[in-house]
Amino acid sequence: MALTDHVDLSTFMEGVRKRNPGQSEFIQAVQEVAQDIYEFIGDKEEYHHYQILRRIAEPDRIVSFRVCWEDDNHNIRVQRGWRVQNNNSIGPYKGGIRFHPSVTESVLKFLAFEQTFKNALTGLPMGGGKGGANFNPKGKSDHEVMRFCQSFMTELYRHVGADVDVPAGDIGVGGREIGYMFGQYKRITNQFTGVLTGKGLEYGGSLIRTEATGYGAVYFLQNMLKTRGTDLEGRTAVISGSGNVATHAAEKITQLGGKVLTLSDSEGFIHDPDGIDQEKIDWVKAHKTRRRGRISDYAKEFTGASFNGGMTPWGVPCDVALPCATQNELLGMDARALVSGGCIAVAEGANMPTNLEGVHVFKEARILFAPGKAANAGGVAVSGLEMSQNSERRAWKEAELQQLLLDIMAGIHDRCVAYGRTPDGYVDYVKGANIAGFKKVADAMLAFGVV
Repeated sequence: MALTDHVDLSTFMEGVRKRNPGQSEFIQAVQEVAQDIYEFIGDKEEYHHYQILRRIAEPDRIVSFRVCWEDDNHNIRVQRGWRVQNNNSIGPYKGGIRFHPSVTESVLKFLAFEQTFKNALTGLPMGGGKGGANFNPKGKSDHEVMRFCQSFMTELYRHVGADVDVPAGDIGVGGREIGYMFGQYKRITNQFTGVLTGKGLEYGGSLIRTEATGYGAVYFLQNMLKTRGTDLEGRTAVISGSGNVATHAAEKITQLGGKVLTLSDSEGFIHDPDGIDQEKIDWVKAHKTRRRGRISDYAKEFTGASFNGGMTPWGVPCDVALPCATQNELLGMDARALVSGGCIAVAEGANMPTNLEGVHVFKEARILFAPGKAANAGGVAVSGLEMSQNSERRAWKEAELQQLLLDIMAGIHDRCVAYGRTPDGYVDYVKGANIAGFKKVADAMLAFGVV
């Protein structure tokens, strides 16, 4: 093989910026991975010659489409939908669908890029993709959500399939939305296949899928703490978010003997010094899902709790922190506040919730820090298991799935340690996750040639 002139990191990133103008979230995600990968591939000529990282940072395809629907007042509404199919080198594209006003092509490209490495880390045969629309389900009636989902799937159905691309839920897309989209796919294609995950148990869904992302993040956190000879018993935890991931992370921490102090939403956070126990977590689940309420109501319901409007919870002293809301919610100053407040470990339940400055703060402080692509992979792991169950036309028992989730998260942790341990014994989990995920995808791409 002829030697290739190696493009350095700064030149590579300049090319990424030039090709993706204005897409700050995507550029940030590529930068965070590339700075670790460049060190790893420095002396590996094949990866340079075949432009592997350059190819992973260019999605296989991006589908953009108009979504027209009618609201309850008979107004015609128009949204924009996307599906980003980033890389299918190790399996069908796999990744969630997000319905939120903040959804843009840049956000979905960053999520699909991250998903490629996350799925590789699970050890399951899944490629990386992501989709969504700038539709806000909040405040919409069930019929409005149904009409939007049906219109969205009418455009999306021709690009997905059980062996092509298998979407799941994400922010704004839960069991209700998955049901509406699956029903429309079945209606259009006359096929009953595992085209979506996160389905209801009545029509092919998997047990523990709802709990998997939050539980998995805590399992990863527990594995990190074990490397320091400790665990969650008696530890205080600060959590952001109050949706599916946050509440189940809080639930698992409580079960393992920890005390959860905070939850949040877009309006602010609640602080409960007495701890958010299982009874309170159940109240939050019901309040946020069935009643579509705000987290501020928690402070009215439970004595001793306070609501802090327009603020994030990172200033509350704690032992461990789990950002479980959205991207770039934990900034450099927040990371410094957590470190000074005694935090010894952070596990990301959301996707890229810590910005680059915050990541560097955690690394410099030598605290345990798990990036989302490793810590929150439990959700997509169980989605992968749901795909297997659909293919086999069977359903596994909960105990089997719980053990598989534990094993998968332990395996991800071990892969991160294998590639992330530094000479002084510190484990750089970001570096470990990036390299382990990259190597699996890259080696598959080399096997396929230039395609």
